[in-house]
Parts: sequence; C-alpha cells; structure tokens
Amino acid sequence: MTYAGSRLVHDADSHLMESSDCLDPYFEAKLLARYHDLPVYKSKTSFDDFVNGQLGAHDDPAFRAGVAENILLRKNYEAHGAFRSADRPEVLDLLGFASQLVFTTFCLGNFGLDQGDDMELCYAAAEAHNRMMTDFCAVDHRLLATAYIPLEDIDRSIATARNAIKMGAKALMVPSMCPQHHAPSHVGLDPVWAMAEEASLPVLFHVGGEDKLNPVYKENGLPPVPDFHGGDDNFTSVSYMPIPNAAMQTLATMIFDGVFDRFPNLKFGAIELGASWVPGWMRSMDSAAHAFMRNETRLQALSAKPSEIVRRQFRAAPYPHEDAGWIIANAGEEICMFSSDYPHVEGGRNPLKRFDESLKGASTRAVEAFYSGNFIDLMGEGLAPDLRREAFQQAG
Repeated sequence: MTYAGSRLVHDADSHLMESSDCLDPYFEAKLLARYHDLPVYKSKTSFDDFVNGQLGAHDDPAFRAGVAENILLRKNYEAHGAFRSADRPEVLDLLGFASQLVFTTFCLGNFGLDQGDDMELCYAAAEAHNRMMTDFCAVDHRLLATAYIPLEDIDRSIATARNAIKMGAKALMVPSMCPQHHAPSHVGLDPVWAMAEEASLPVLFHVGGEDKLNPVYKENGLPPVPDFHGGDDNFTSVSYMPIPNAAMQTLATMIFDGVFDRFPNLKFGAIELGASWVPGWMRSMDSAAHAFMRNETRLQALSAKPSEIVRRQFRAAPYPHEDAGWIIANAGEEICMFSSDYPHVEGGRNPLKRFDESLKGASTRAVEAFYSGNFIDLMGEGLAPDLRREAFQQAG
C-alpha cells in the first residue's frame, strides 16, 4: 500500500536538494568563473562539507534499506531521491502520487537581481538551471520539470522560454517580483505567454522570487527568532507575512492589463506561496475594477470580473497548515491544489492527513479537484496522455 492509497493524487510542489556545484556541468564554460565569483554562489559553498556528508550516506546499504519506512520522515538531503534522479521514481512509487512538479532548491530566487545588471550571466544561469532540471526529470515522465524564465530582458526572456520548451520543460517559472525596468504585463513579453499557451505549459510563481522582508523589522531590541532550520533568514512568523505580496501585485497587474484575456487558455499557478490570501485578493480586485472601471478602458475591456478570470485561469497550492477547506469555500472549488513540498521539512510528515482534516466539510467534487482535478487542469495537454486518461477514468 502506498502513502496515497487508492486515491488519485498529483503533487504540485516537490524539490531537488542540490550541491553548490549543481549548475557547473550545465554552465557555459566562458561564464563559469564569473558565476563562481557571485556572492550568492560563495554563500552556498560554506555548506559543501555538510552536503557531501549527507550525499555519502545514501551509499550505505543500511541507510537505503530504510527508505520505505522513512519516506516522509527523512527530510532535505537525507530524503530518498532528493538529488539522485535514478532514485526519484521509487519515491513516486512509495508515495503513490501520479506525478510531481519538480522545482529547484539551490536556485530559488530571482536570477535577474542576484546578478545585478549582468544580464548575460543572469540568463546563462537560468539556461543552466533549465538544462539541469530537464535532465533530472528525464528519467521518468511522471517527474515534471520546471524551467526558470527571468523577465528582466525581454528578448532574452523569449529566447530562454523557447529553449526551455524545446528541452522538454513542463512548466515555466517566473519571479513574482516586478522586473527592474518594465512591468510583468509588458506587451513585449507576449511571445513568452504565447509559446507557453501553445505548448500547454503553465506559468508558475514559486516562493523565492518575491520581495523579501525589510530587515529593519527584525531590529526589535529582542533576541533573534530561530526559524525551521535554526537560523533567522528563512520562514519566521514576521517574514512569512509578505511572501504573497509580490505575487498578488504581479498577477493583478497582468489581469488588469489584459494578459490573461489575450491568452485565455494559459494557466497560472502560485506554488509554496500559500493560498489564504486568495479569497481577499479576488474580492479586492473586483472592488478595484468596480471603482476604476469608468476611467480605465483596460478594465472595461476585461472579459469578466477579475475573480471570474482567476477561477478560469489561476490555481494555488495552500500550505499544509492552512485551512484549505475555508479557502475553497471562499475562493471556489477550481483553485486549490495538493502539494507535499517533498523533501523539504516545511511539508511535514503527513501532508495528506493535515489536508484531509481541513477538507472534512468540502464536497466530494471539491476534494477530488483539490487532489487531482485542478492540477490536471493547470498542466493541460502538457501532462502525459496516460496520466490524463488515468485521471479522467478515476474521476469518472
């Protein structure tokens, strides 16, 4: 019996756990030294000894013998399939998930801002990331690779999206943070959205590419507050609060400026950004559209109320500690999706149990949509035909 049992479950969020040199084999040789000089790269190398020790443990027969019983107990670098592509199909077999969207860990963030104004390096890093991700996921069609598309340089964004689709990426991840010199809704980016729509690939926002907490909020005269990992630079209660802000602004701008309407078959998703914000965000957009409709022709031209456009084209993955049932009741059955965050510690040891508890008052249709239907809708024809047929058969 798998973890999911007989139910159909698609996982909207999982990760690799990479070493600091993960991009080296995929990077343009002429740019590799410049990449290694970046502060963001050097900060990762301080963990190399720890990471290498964790990687070596996976060669121990006794360690590997405990894979099944510890499939959701071992986290991060200890988790099975966290970095070896050959091990990842067994993870899906043990969990019983029909498919997994796979994201990076090492490369989460906005390459465009990490490299400042060095756009050559910015897009070289994105291309290397995309080659790494599609290479890892090529071992099993149930593993769905996400490619990263910076939006800083329009022409380079178009080229990088085209290359990612040719590589076999199943989703395009873009930063929720606004580009430095133009809006994310700029018409020059329309070819990116057009290619994604034609290939039936969703455009995704993931935690890591958003505006960060103003560090002054930490200067409260009190001792530092530890996060999940013992430091104070990841998720704490205060830094948790602004996580969806950039996504809300970026998505609203794209809706108001007509991007969703110009590409009505294109789906968008918010992954590991939570979803408790979604109902109020939908209502706020409807309120804004009503208040400014008279003076803004772009709002007059919308095909429907913003909240209706959201239900048509947007999907989100709640955190396991959120009340998914409440979100569904207030946002609609079309939006929420299951995610495990495997193998990150934030996903917890029993995400199905936590979500099941919050979904007790939801309809059978809403529960099936949460665990599989909304993910299938998000992924579109890009999802392997056999997975789609299996899903529709089980869904009746």
